[in-house]
Amino acid sequence: MYLSSKIKEEIFQDNGKSEKDSGSIEGQVALFTHRINHLTSHLKENKKDFNTERALLKMVGKRKSLLTYLKNKNIERYRAIIKKLSLRK
Repeated sequence: MYLSSKIKEEIFQDNGKSEKDSGSIEGQVALFTHRINHLTSHLKENKKDFNTERALLKMVGKRKSLLTYLKNKNIERYRAIIKKLSLRK
């Protein structure tokens, strides 16, 4: 399985406050980014998997809305997570 509980704890520890803090925006964005990267590599091999493509687009939309919320609330945290995950060019 590509996303075990150990991997989730590492993601939340690196980007959140602690490994059990799954509610922080930074942790959620990092988790979505990990899942988006996995689905992108899956879709490169399976071009006709339209259900996965739809799920990928929904995840990208959720991540975008979380980032918009974070940008409106705290621009410094937004810039830090964008730089850490290298989401923008």
